[in-house]
Amino acid sequence: MILVTGGTGFIGQKLVSTLVSLGYPVRLLMNPSTTSPQLPRGVPVDIAISAIQDERNLRAAMKDIQIVFHLISTEWHGINAEFSQVDVPAAASLSRVAKEMQVKRFFFLSHIGADRSSAYRSMQAKALAEAEIIASGVPYTIIRSGVVFGEGDHFTETIAGFMRSFPLVFPIPAGGDTQIQPIWVDDLITVILLCLDDENTINRIFPVGGMEVLSFREVCALVAEKIGSKKKFFDLSPVSYRSLVIALEQWFPRLPRMYFWTDYLAENRITTLDSVSRTFFLIPTRIGQYIQYSK
Repeated sequence: MILVTGGTGFIGQKLVSTLVSLGYPVRLLMNPSTTSPQLPRGVPVDIAISAIQDERNLRAAMKDIQIVFHLISTEWHGINAEFSQVDVPAAASLSRVAKEMQVKRFFFLSHIGADRSSAYRSMQAKALAEAEIIASGVPYTIIRSGVVFGEGDHFTETIAGFMRSFPLVFPIPAGGDTQIQPIWVDDLITVILLCLDDENTINRIFPVGGMEVLSFREVCALVAEKIGSKKKFFDLSPVSYRSLVIALEQWFPRLPRMYFWTDYLAENRITTLDSVSRTFFLIPTRIGQYIQYSK
């Protein structure tokens, strides 16, 4: 049986649906909550309820589990992200219990650019979480992904929502020159499943990205074209852009969350263009072939 954390998120729902369609029994680890979770529709799964650092309940949740996919992250909480309180301790607790329960594989989804010495909290947190997993001794596979796009994503759809919220102009940081390497969610899921079937991927870290490198401005132009927006781009310094995003999240909590992207777009987030095709013999989908947000 497979345990998935973060199974109600954008990537998690896609992964769970794919695993179930392939015949894998799946158990979702859910944090105790007073709100109803957005479970994948029409997908039969087991549910285990446990706080992410409650090791006693985690042991119960991992009974009969052979594989863990750890996808949970608070980065999409914007300015309220709890990296040191949740993300890093969660990786430590889960991997430690997984090792104790003799889990055969532990998968963790990280970011290109994860670095303990990074100036940005989100990238520090991913690197610290990776280190906790490796130190636990559990057999791991870490996927450092480029920005992921697809229906319901946190990237292009957030840009589209943010773009619709601004009259006349759309602000972008530092001229929008930061380079990124978007990867389609279906291609990312395929890479994960290929790793699952290959024991040679155990105890390794794989950076994966799409087959094209684009600037943030170019991605914004693609999204603007898809939604029929004719707004002009307005360049802001990184400091001013960050201040604007923080203010908007405080004043207008219903706006799409952009704070994580102020960290992500502060530096180029790219790997080799053949990172997927060379290692996994898969030709990734280009972002321009896919995005459809006119509705």
